[in-house]
Amino acid sequence: MRIRDPIHGTIAVSDEERAVVDTRFYQRLRGVRQLGFSDMAFPGATHTRHAHSLGAMHVSSRVFDAVAAETDLPEAARARFRAAVRLAVLCHDLGHMPLSHTSEKIAPARSSLQLPSWLSRPEAGAGVPGAHGDAVQASHEDYTCKIVLDSAVAEVIRSRFAPLGISPEAVAALIAGLSPPGGLDFAHRGVDYAPLLRAIVSGELDADRMDYLLRDSLFTGVNYGRYDLDWIVQNLGVAVKDGAAYLALSRGAAFAFEDFLLSRYHMFLSVYYHHTTVNFDHMLRRYYEEAPGEFEVPSALGPFLECDDGALWQALRRSSNGWAQRIVARRPYKLLAQFTERDEGYDLQALTAALAQEHVEHFAVESEGVLSKYFHDGGGPSLFIRDKRTGRLTEVARYTPLYQRYSSAVRLSRIYVLPEQMAAARGVLARVAG
Repeated sequence: MRIRDPIHGTIAVSDEERAVVDTRFYQRLRGVRQLGFSDMAFPGATHTRHAHSLGAMHVSSRVFDAVAAETDLPEAARARFRAAVRLAVLCHDLGHMPLSHTSEKIAPARSSLQLPSWLSRPEAGAGVPGAHGDAVQASHEDYTCKIVLDSAVAEVIRSRFAPLGISPEAVAALIAGLSPPGGLDFAHRGVDYAPLLRAIVSGELDADRMDYLLRDSLFTGVNYGRYDLDWIVQNLGVAVKDGAAYLALSRGAAFAFEDFLLSRYHMFLSVYYHHTTVNFDHMLRRYYEEAPGEFEVPSALGPFLECDDGALWQALRRSSNGWAQRIVARRPYKLLAQFTERDEGYDLQALTAALAQEHVEHFAVESEGVLSKYFHDGGGPSLFIRDKRTGRLTEVARYTPLYQRYSSAVRLSRIYVLPEQMAAARGVLARVAG
């Protein structure tokens, strides 16, 4: 099957992959927008995770083919690894909940999904008072793994991908960034290719980011997310270190990678954290808090099939909750002020206290923009910069000065007020910050 895509042109889908796409779990993604409430600010941003996942799958094979060309992988191993990484990327968003990540706030306990122990997240709830394993909320990644392991998708993988030696457990492991049970599934001649494949699925330079930056840029109508995909792919290779294969980028494309990093950084600050989107996300969160049980994310996979944007909008339209009615009528609070730590004369606590003293209804939201979550998480390297002439490898965080320049998160602080009280709120702002 071939699919026409506005970003990549023609996308080839194998018969085996089509069987996954035809499942109800994948088709559910037609009803889950990629950018949640972003269409409130960017009317064209109505594209779905269905289209994005197909595009990301296409990019993953471009990356894999460029890397595999440098290896001595025999055809059978190459076909197996390629099919596995494409399948993992195709399925990576299956567990996304309605209208962006805000709905994860009402997800059930992770324990209710009954995931296998090898998919445990020991860090979940760490440092949170009273947070124990059973109380940790499920994430969209948890739901994705559950679908891959225990649904019709798993049945398709077992029946259609078994000849290639690909199991649902191997796919879930690639998505989760973990090792599957039963030893190494992606080893050849003493080299473990799992780190390389995981980096393509979720890493510093992964297929997910490569697609969504271009796709989101096109549909929002902004230029921030554009970068040189072709040049990056042409300069990708494999680096073998200590018996493991990693993704490597030649030094000649380091500037293109820096542009890629900045594109994502600027998309977060300008699009993903746009003040209108943040406004609606917060109102949805308040609806969830004040009307518990009106809309729920089910733990059972059968009901989860019906849990999409349409179901949430229906619940919002039927609700008598004030926040729900504001969302439906598109009557958000108004932005009074926004600033970062680099802006002088602004004090979030002083402003909110002064507004409360004047009985101005308001709420404050803080958003953090970081250059790289992988850099801040302190995990192992998912990308090396390679000197082809000498073979020298350098971890990308040590090679690229942008990591040091943008090592601190940018905190966007915003205050929104009831529209009818904007005049009074501006007076408070002038008095406190003027």
